[in-house]
Amino acid sequence: MNTLNSKKYSVTIIVQYLILLFDIFVNSFANFSRQNPINLLILYMVQDICLIVTLTILLVNFFSTYIFQIGLIQLLYTKFRITLILCIIYMILSISLHIWDIKVHWSSSFKYHWTKEFHVLYSLHRGVAVLYYYFYKRTSLRIADPRFYESSTWVQNQFSLS
Repeated sequence: MNTLNSKKYSVTIIVQYLILLFDIFVNSFANFSRQNPINLLILYMVQDICLIVTLTILLVNFFSTYIFQIGLIQLLYTKFRITLILCIIYMILSISLHIWDIKVHWSSSFKYHWTKEFHVLYSLHRGVAVLYYYFYKRTSLRIADPRFYESSTWVQNQFSLS
């Protein structure tokens, strides 16, 4: 990978990490904005948009690889399948939790609403979030591997295996 691509990828990785930090921040401190449901709604909407942006950036990184361009999409999918699945699951869990939380807090912001079902969804969301953060960060670093961006013996071996 030449220096132009490495500089471009450095900017991309910094943006990805800033969005992940924002996501961690919202997950950690959203409860402090319960007194004003409008602020909570805006915070959740921005978080959901950021999740869509992170998935888009990840897919753009996949599409720009030499592996993708020569048609070895299956190789990329097998290497990064867990991350893609976790991104989608985490996005669905986040949107579901946000809708439920806003629906309950819209009329009475300080009412205790932790039903058993909400607690399960909340716990599942936070558990998947930890996996999402780990695998997303790992994938964003692994996709920068130069062998994904140039023809090499490794690519030829993968092509002959397909």
